[in-house]
Amino acid sequence: MKKALLIALILACFMVPVFAGGSSEGAAASDSITIAFIGNTTGDYAMYGVPVRNSVVMFFEQLNAAGGINGKQVKLLEYDDKADGTESINAYNLAKANGATAIIGSVLSGASIALSDVTYDDNMPQISASATNPKLTVMDPDDPKSEVKTNVFRSCFLDPFQGEKMAQYAATKYGAKTIAIFYENGSDYSEAIVQGVESQLAATGLKVVAKEAFATGDVDYKAQMTNIAAANPDVVLMPIYYGEAGRAITALRAAGCKAKIIGGDGFGSVKNYASAADLEGTIYMSGYAPGTPSVSKYEADYKAKFGEEVPNMFAPLAWDASLIMAEGLKAAETKGLKAGTAEYKQAVIDAIKGMQAFEGITGSYTFNETNDPIKSVAIIKIAGGAELFDEFF
Repeated sequence: MKKALLIALILACFMVPVFAGGSSEGAAASDSITIAFIGNTTGDYAMYGVPVRNSVVMFFEQLNAAGGINGKQVKLLEYDDKADGTESINAYNLAKANGATAIIGSVLSGASIALSDVTYDDNMPQISASATNPKLTVMDPDDPKSEVKTNVFRSCFLDPFQGEKMAQYAATKYGAKTIAIFYENGSDYSEAIVQGVESQLAATGLKVVAKEAFATGDVDYKAQMTNIAAANPDVVLMPIYYGEAGRAITALRAAGCKAKIIGGDGFGSVKNYASAADLEGTIYMSGYAPGTPSVSKYEADYKAKFGEEVPNMFAPLAWDASLIMAEGLKAAETKGLKAGTAEYKQAVIDAIKGMQAFEGITGSYTFNETNDPIKSVAIIKIAGGAELFDEFF
C-alpha cells in the first residue's frame, strides 16, 4: 500500500482536531482526552520549537476534524518551556493539574531530559520529536545496566545511530577503506556521532587516517583540511552543522582533496554555505525525505496553514510523534480505560512499545529496548546545488 494512502487510512481511524489550550466546541469533558505539548516556542531556539508545535497542532486539528479517537475529541494543552529544564518541569506540573494523560515534548535535549525524569516518576507517556540525546530514555547511557525510562519515546534517531549509518554507508555504498573525521570538539552532537562512527570501524573494516577537530566559534579550518588532504582518505565524515560544514568543504576542496563527503543531519541547508561545485556529490543523513510521496500531503498542508515551507526535519518528525501518541491513546480507549488512570497510561505505553514497522510519514517505527526507533535514514544528495532525496538506507 502506498504510504500516502496508508497515512490517510491511519488518520481516518482515530483523527481529532486540537486547539491551543482547548478542545473542540461542544465536547464535554467526559467526551475528550487531554494531552499536552511542552516545548520552546519563544527564545533563542524557537526556530526549532515552533515548527514542532505547529505540526503537533496541525495533526490533532486534522484528527479531531476526522472524528477524534473512538469518537472522543483530543484537547491539546500548550506550554512554552523556553528550552529551560525548570520551565519544562513547571509546565508538566500544570499539565497534570489540568488533566493531561500524555505529553508530547520537549524539543531540545536538555529540557526534554529534565521533563523525562519527572514523567518517569509518574509513568506518564511521553514522546519527543527532536531530543537526540541518549539520556532522554536512559538514566546513564554509559552503564549497560542503567535504568530505562520505560514511559519515554522519541521519533527522531539518536546521534550515535546516524554515526553508525555514516560509517556503514561509506563502506557499503562507496567501498571505502579509509576515512577522515572532522568534528566540533566539545559538541555533544558532534562527539556522539563520532562515537557512532568509531563503534563501526571493526565491523566495516574502515581505517581512520586523519581525525581533526575545531573549537566552537572557529571559522578558519585551513590547517585541519591540509592535514586531511595529506592523508588522502577515500571519504571524509563531517558530523557538524551546515554553516561550519560549508566553510569546511570549501577549505577541503581548496586543499586539493577530492574525497567523497558524508555529513550528519546538521548538514540541512548546507547548499547555501558553499559553492555548488564544491558540494557536488556530497551526501548527508536525514530523518526526513522532502518531496517524497509519504510527506507530500503533509508538506502541502503545512504550507497552507502556516504560510511557509516545512522549515526542518523536526516538523515532520513531530507529526510522526503525534501519530504514534495517538495510536497509543487509541489502544487505551479501545480497552475502555479511564483517561488519566495508571492503567490508561500503561496501556498507551504498551501500545507504543509494541509497535512493529508502524508507518509514519518519515519512515516506519519499531522501538528497541531503550525506546529508540529503529528506522531507515534518508540520504540527501547534493546535485547541481540542490539538496535532493536519494534513497533510504
